Amino acid sequence: MKTLYITDLDGTLLRSDQRTSDFTNDVINSLVREGLIFSYATARSSHTAAKVMRGLACRMPKILYNGAFIMDSETGELLYEALLGADFEPLLSDIINAGVCPIVYSLTGGAEKFSFISDKCSAAQLDFVLTRASDPRFNPVSRVDELKGGEPFYVTCIDSVTKLLPLYEKYKNILHCVYSRDIYSGEQWLEFMPREATKANALLKLKELLGCESCVAFGDGVNDLEMFAAADECYAVSNAALELKSVATGVIGSNDEDAVAKWLLKNARLCR
Repeated sequence: MKTLYITDLDGTLLRSDQRTSDFTNDVINSLVREGLIFSYATARSSHTAAKVMRGLACRMPKILYNGAFIMDSETGELLYEALLGADFEPLLSDIINAGVCPIVYSLTGGAEKFSFISDKCSAAQLDFVLTRASDPRFNPVSRVDELKGGEPFYVTCIDSVTKLLPLYEKYKNILHCVYSRDIYSGEQWLEFMPREATKANALLKLKELLGCESCVAFGDGVNDLEMFAAADECYAVSNAALELKSVATGVIGSNDEDAVAKWLLKNARLCR
């Protein structure tokens, strides 16, 4: 039986310093060479995921932007994409009317861009984008209509609960929304994706693409709940949200204890 092992990154595979340890790298790289079918599902882009996954071999397609994309790890080809389409303009209008200026991720000529208006961003949002000034996707614009360029697929807002919660309540049953505190900064985030862009849907598509009969998933956050529901086995790290622990097959050690690598070393079934 071919089994896909898939993990969330931040708070799960990554330590609190947003890196994988040498131990985790060595264990997973060795298991991959022996036949482990391993990948990850993250809210990150390919660009930011690559930074934190240095030293770790991951040749299988990866799930990005919370399920909006499945990307071939070797060629960069998008094997699956979910776009906001006609939902984007009314969403953008509501966000702007709420006094929030979002970061809009879009495909433009096949290339990813994230667009924002610097002088309208919240302080927390501006801090976030400026840490990515060297990112090839970095695309500051000066007008709201410039946020509409390309094919939008993901919208991020970092602002106050007062502004973001009403937007979440309005759209939580229309789009795929993730309303959460950032685990590193503690800032309030609200992310919007197409309804079909979930880690669960992408996991099932990836499982089919790879011809796997079963899947084992690892995670820490509420945005991993649907992925856990789609997996055959699911393990929450000990630092995970209580909601995730309550539905997990089991609870393992923390992200700072290399828990995923230790579980794989002891339990993974290899495809030879």
